[in-house]
Amino acid sequence: MNQLHIDLAAVDWARAQFALTAIYHWLFVPLTLGLAVVMGIMETLYYRTGQEFWKQTAKYWQRLFGINFAMGVATGIILEFEFGTNWSNYSYLVGDIFGAPLAVEGIVAFFMESTFVAVMFFGWNKVSKGFHLASTWLTGLGATISAWWILVANSWMQHPVGQAFNPDTMRNEMTSFMEVALSPVAVDKFVHTVLSAWVLGAVFVVGVSSWYLLKQRHLEFAHKSLRVGAIFGLIASLLLMGSGHHSAYTVAQTQPMKLAAMEGLYKGGSDQPLTIIAGINPFQQPDYEAEDEAPLKLAVPYALSFLATNDMNGYVPGVRDILDGYTKEDGTPELSLEQKIERGQCAITALQEYRKAKKDGAAQEFLDELTTEIQENMPYFGYGYVKERSDIVPYIPVCFYAFRVMVGGGCLFILLFLIMIIQPPCGGKDDTPPRGRWKGAFALVCIPVAYIVSEAGWLVAEFGRQPWTIQDMLPTWVGVSQLGSGAVMTTFFLFLILFTTLLAVEINIMCKAIKNGPKGIEDR
Repeated sequence: MNQLHIDLAAVDWARAQFALTAIYHWLFVPLTLGLAVVMGIMETLYYRTGQEFWKQTAKYWQRLFGINFAMGVATGIILEFEFGTNWSNYSYLVGDIFGAPLAVEGIVAFFMESTFVAVMFFGWNKVSKGFHLASTWLTGLGATISAWWILVANSWMQHPVGQAFNPDTMRNEMTSFMEVALSPVAVDKFVHTVLSAWVLGAVFVVGVSSWYLLKQRHLEFAHKSLRVGAIFGLIASLLLMGSGHHSAYTVAQTQPMKLAAMEGLYKGGSDQPLTIIAGINPFQQPDYEAEDEAPLKLAVPYALSFLATNDMNGYVPGVRDILDGYTKEDGTPELSLEQKIERGQCAITALQEYRKAKKDGAAQEFLDELTTEIQENMPYFGYGYVKERSDIVPYIPVCFYAFRVMVGGGCLFILLFLIMIIQPPCGGKDDTPPRGRWKGAFALVCIPVAYIVSEAGWLVAEFGRQPWTIQDMLPTWVGVSQLGSGAVMTTFFLFLILFTTLLAVEINIMCKAIKNGPKGIEDR
């Protein structure tokens, strides 16, 4: 099994194609999750007050939700197919585990969305107000449940639990569905991701509402939508801060190399400060083997230790510590890279011997001994394919700067929501002081910034776990399909054209819908 002949160019193109699809798909998903809550709030206000204004407001945001929802479905389907086309070795090895949450997502969540979204759009005059309100909230709930199962699958790749390797089938098989579904990584990732999507949705609502205020159109609609969006966004942002702390703690426990890359931490220790900014070259991997810390470092004392360990004096390993081996705070030793490589090679060798012995009809006692050796070393299986120390260090500049874009953007949005709650722009046609207009412009600029921040979060999550397709178990170059680079490269550019066209179409349709404004509400 270690005699692999992989076209490394095919690996790079397969990774690029998956990244392309995921990035485009994530342009649609967070707005779907965010607008789902906004339109639910608007319709709840209509249900409670009976005012036609809130009904038309809910319909407007539902229309934008529907446009975005359709585009997200198209890219999401392609994303799942790529596991079979470009990552067949990965799919074969862990398909029993990875496929389970995706199957549940398709059978339960997607059908739930599809059913109630039809009632939401076409049932206004056909069902009762209560049933229609329930359908709106259930549509949003279905989208959120869909995100849950997809994030469970992704989280399992980051922290594989609830499984065991079967040497007879050469596959990892699930031993506990609940352990997979409710792992701490999955829970943290779901909460943090959904909250970030709510923030993006709130920024979008605030930005669109501000545009109407700047244009002096639909003023009542704009003021009330802006207020709902700003309050919703501020609450989501404050919750996001708490989930971010807990996520950092979980990453420190399960993926310390990712945390070290996010922080540009080359040599760790106790009482570690949290880096605000440092002079890391964005175009070159730093010399983490020689430097103790990044140059021009500005940091908050003790903050990283607190984030990673919930202790101001806690120990946080750096890149070099992880490579060389260190002792955890509970006293257990963490193996060095060389020791992990040795254990991984033992697993590969024992597996080869097991398959040969099984074929030759060896005694069961001998097979049991080999099985024990395989299981003992299986947690380090992927290290058996690692050749260089640099192989397991992610590209630090991307992780470092993407993390700061994510955190900085989150702080910016809190400022935006506070401003919009305290004093929104442009009170009306007779009250449009120039000082109010900059707030509307600020809100509009925050819409594309929100998408950049959202994508930056996924860059941290996915670049930070490289080179692993499955953390510690399967490097990317082992999980890829046996394809020529030319075929993958061709489909990469085809998808690039297709997704760019879909994005341009969506932006065009959304802009037209926004320009047309809400129906049934006086344009004043």
